[in-house]
Amino acid sequence: MAETPSRILPDDRQPVIIAARRTPICRANGVLKTVRAHELLAPVLRRLLSDTGVAPDRVADVVIGNAVGGGGNVARLAALDAGLPVSVPGLTVDRQCGSGLDAIVLASRLVAAGGGGVYLAGGVESISTAPLRAHRGRDGAPEFFARAQFAPGRYGDPDMGAAAENVAAHFGVSRDRQDAVALRSHQRALASAAAGFFDAEIVALPGGSGPDGVFTAGSDDGPRRGLTAAVLARFPPAFAAGGTVTAGNSCFDADGAAAVVITSVKGARELGAADGLLVRETDTAGVDPQLLGIGAAAAAERLLERSGLTAAELGLVEFNEAFASQTIACLDQLGIAPERANLDGGALALGHAYGASGAVLITRLLAQARRSPVEGQLALALISIAGGMGTAALLEYRTLS
Repeated sequence: MAETPSRILPDDRQPVIIAARRTPICRANGVLKTVRAHELLAPVLRRLLSDTGVAPDRVADVVIGNAVGGGGNVARLAALDAGLPVSVPGLTVDRQCGSGLDAIVLASRLVAAGGGGVYLAGGVESISTAPLRAHRGRDGAPEFFARAQFAPGRYGDPDMGAAAENVAAHFGVSRDRQDAVALRSHQRALASAAAGFFDAEIVALPGGSGPDGVFTAGSDDGPRRGLTAAVLARFPPAFAAGGTVTAGNSCFDADGAAAVVITSVKGARELGAADGLLVRETDTAGVDPQLLGIGAAAAAERLLERSGLTAAELGLVEFNEAFASQTIACLDQLGIAPERANLDGGALALGHAYGASGAVLITRLLAQARRSPVEGQLALALISIAGGMGTAALLEYRTLS
């Protein structure tokens, strides 16, 4: 594959992802309902150190995305729970749904800036154990609310489902296309699980108490075997009368964590890494909050233009399927056929663990690149974000020997 115009930095500053792991992605208030965010993440961090042979005291920082947690710096808490020494700090990033991908972007930029060392980066979400939220009223009493405000009222601040309907209407995305994307996501996830494609990336977790005592969550529990086009067609509109967005072509809330090991090419070679994903370019863009689902396309367009690339040159694409409507609208805008993305299924089947989802995209891309290695193959991860934003990252598979 020919070299692309995107810059490659010197080996001591070129960031590369050499390992990625995730927990099972499980429905919120299900098997992982008692497992707190740091307890989801810590086993993933431990496994990454074991996978790569990185000495815990060599970790420069732990950078973790989280969207609905209780604050208190879950990155630091998870790092200590994972057994990293007290000398290793932690940083928690909140860009809502983009948090996990933005944490990885930030860590890669630290490497590119000459920060040196090894970074653990990714995201985590325990929607099941997230704290209740409340403002203090004038009398000091708590006034509970379901979600944070993402944009001032003058811009409009739609709920996610309403925003998905806005995107479907604005970009002319039909119900049939949405249902088809949802069905394909489930079918691909089921096929990939049956083929064992997820086995090497999942870190099994203790789940909770069952009739036989403590059981283990070792696989994703979202993909539905009985789903068909006829079943999807029976779902009523979920967010607007006469709308096209349904529970069947929307993601479900999930608990989970995902993280990667990022270092320089020089550092990766010192660790004996055979290959990895170079982080070539990244971008985050803002869009109209009423059409927040299109944010990923805006970021990817700028990234590709700056890199001198077209969508046709991308080998692998992972998009966070929060809703089929925004998945189709973004990929259409980029000129990417929806069937080219999410080869192993996406969030429509696996679920959306908010702050972890962007890191899940990178985990999937590294696994796919290694499954069918093509030197120089380009990969794109992209995610739309509440409040009217999107983040995209361009990666390139390279052997390091």
